[in-house]
Amino acid sequence: MAGPLKGLKILDFTTLLPGPYGTMMLADLGAEVLRIVSGSRPDLAAFMPPFLPGTTLSAAMAYLGRGKRCITLNLKDPRAVAIVRRLVAEYDIVIEQFRPGVMARFGLDYETLKTVNPGLIYCSLTGYGQTGPLSNRAGHDINYLARSGIMSYSGRKETGPGLPGMQIADVASGSNNAVIGILAAVVHRQRSGEGQHVDVSMTDGVVAFNALPGAAFLADGSEIGFETGFLNGGSLYDFYETKEGKFLSFGGLEPQFFAAFCETIGRPDLIPGSVVPRELPRVKEEVRTILKTKTRDAWLALFANVDACVEPVLSIGEALADPLVSARGMVVEVDLPGGGTVRQLGHPIRYSATPPEYRAAGCAAGAHTREVLRGLGYRDEEIDDFERTGLFT
Repeated sequence: MAGPLKGLKILDFTTLLPGPYGTMMLADLGAEVLRIVSGSRPDLAAFMPPFLPGTTLSAAMAYLGRGKRCITLNLKDPRAVAIVRRLVAEYDIVIEQFRPGVMARFGLDYETLKTVNPGLIYCSLTGYGQTGPLSNRAGHDINYLARSGIMSYSGRKETGPGLPGMQIADVASGSNNAVIGILAAVVHRQRSGEGQHVDVSMTDGVVAFNALPGAAFLADGSEIGFETGFLNGGSLYDFYETKEGKFLSFGGLEPQFFAAFCETIGRPDLIPGSVVPRELPRVKEEVRTILKTKTRDAWLALFANVDACVEPVLSIGEALADPLVSARGMVVEVDLPGGGTVRQLGHPIRYSATPPEYRAAGCAAGAHTREVLRGLGYRDEEIDDFERTGLFT
């Protein structure tokens, strides 16, 4: 069955993680995605180990390039601009991840390309947006999180901000908002015939993630600090170390969950203390002491049939082998371009009528250059000349 986004054709000028992750999501759903990359400055993800056995393809590139074709072009060459203009006549969605002004210098900005295709949807994905005082400033995930306010209350009083283990601003903000913005623009175009420029700032996205603390501050000016709120360590909602140095999570804010928790650890006498603010530090310290008396798995056996919002902190290996992940289809087998398969993370949304389609793992840079140019009407002799004269580097 065709994916729900079949018919959408996307030119992808992104690198690293935010854009490629977003366009992979779109490709899983049937969109035709064509990556345009530099032949002389490959994507950093192409060099990240490990590499798939018997290939020069990194696991990261095989994953992030899933379902996409790829050509190499030197965008500083006017001939490359002419090729992109031909592509835009049929690929009516563009996503790019350069700093503001770079695509304009190439002659590939929205205002220029919409003259080729008035219905063009053009998504620019950057750290700080197309406008504002930091629009041309370099940044990474840690910087966007720092400026958003989130890290001022995400950590411990003794040690300060805690470094997240995954790229929250890149993926949860950048990738997902790019997908949302593109699809919203597609709906608008279906209704009106009008394309538009979609400006996605990863910092804007994480600023908006301050959902509860931000709403509180805008209402009465109240600030939240480390371990002062219900959800950042200021309550029993927290991580707890077990006997062997592993951890459990406890999220039972509601009285019935905390009561079930206390009964299971053999300390029903602690139940009243959870609602008395001055008693909370003592209760929490006692809980920490108690949970260190057994291993993580011993506690899990006791909580297996207890509705108390207690779950283990799993390693990646444990998580991907977990029955939950298996039941939800979150690890899939995907065909490699040269034969064989590779295990990858699956698409995270379930559809009753249009399941995702994993057409093929990512390919090497430029794997489809000749095929795509032939499709645009270029002759083999012209393509050979382009190759000899550096257009693909």
